[in-house]
Formats: sequence, structure tokens, C-alpha cells
Amino acid sequence: MAELENPGVMPKLIAFLSALLERVAESNDLTRRVTTQSQSNSVFHGLSRPSITIQSYLERIYKYANCSSSCFVVAYVYLDRFTHRQPSLPINSFNVHRLLITSVMTAAKFLDDLYYNNAYYAKVGGISTKEMNLLELDFLFGLGFDLNVTPNTFHAYFSLLQKEMTLLQPLSLVVVPPRTVITFKDDEASHQKQQLAV
Repeated sequence: MAELENPGVMPKLIAFLSALLERVAESNDLTRRVTTQSQSNSVFHGLSRPSITIQSYLERIYKYANCSSSCFVVAYVYLDRFTHRQPSLPINSFNVHRLLITSVMTAAKFLDDLYYNNAYYAKVGGISTKEMNLLELDFLFGLGFDLNVTPNTFHAYFSLLQKEMTLLQPLSLVVVPPRTVITFKDDEASHQKQQLAV
């Protein structure tokens, strides 16, 4: 999409994605503390919360991964698919960073003709190569190896992101509660509203 090549779009996209993931992680952290809802720990779950913010982490990935801008939209699609296929592994502050680096790396490998190897992504993500390899494997199985994103699905997710970005006020002034987002089936015949219960 030509809109993604506009230099002003990526900072907004990163800001929006990071704000969305921050809200989802905080909501799921709160849910985990308040209820006895079963949430499994996985290879994505860290022992402690990383000190780097989600936005700074996404900016770091964008700066050093040199992947196409489309990879970030596809990574968002992958995260949405992963959370729907793995409901016992919701996105939280202990796993969001590992899920991000893995989803962007997977998107780059699937979309781009040229991409870095797992060792490079591990350095960008601040983890070991062995851990990066394990995360990639678990992520692919968690997705059921469903990596294809049709043009219609890509356009639908990107359009949703564009719409949300245009509504985005300065992030420091707005407190937005978790909300319903639209997810799309790959056949595009049916649109469903679902809570991003990640």
C-alpha cells in the first residue's frame, strides 16, 4: 500500500499499535490479578516485565529490522490470529515484547525478499538466538502455520488501523478503556465484532 510508504504514517502506526498493545496488556494483567481465570505461561512469558516500553521496543524493531512497512500490519494480523487460536495465552506485560519481535520477524520472512536471520532479530529483541528460534517455532505452531494474508484481509486491517489513527488524539492526554475491535475472517465474507481478549 502506497500509504505505508509515506514517512509520516509509520510513526503514527507504531504509536497506535503500541498504545493498543499497552491497553490490552494492562487489561489482561488486571484480569489475571482480579480473577482466577486460567492463563498459561509459555515460552513467550518472561520472568519479569521488560523495562523498555512497548512503543520504544516497536521503534527499535522498526529502526533495526529494516523490514517493509507492511510487515507491521501483517504482524498485527498474526498477533490477532494467535490470540484467537491460543485463548489461554493472552497478551500481557510479561509476553508482549517476545510476541512482537516474533510476529514482526515472521512477517518479514513471509513478505520480504530480503530479511535478517534469527540471530540478528534476537539481538534487536534483546534475547538469545536459541530463545528466538524457540519463540519462532512456538509462534508458527500457535498460528497453525496460517501465515498467508490475503490482499482483502491486509486492506481490512490496514483500513481499520488508518481509521483508528485518524481518531487518535495525543496519547498522553487520552485514557482509552479496552474496547471492541473488528476482526476479519480470511474469506472476508463475514465480519465479526469481538473483544480483543488477548
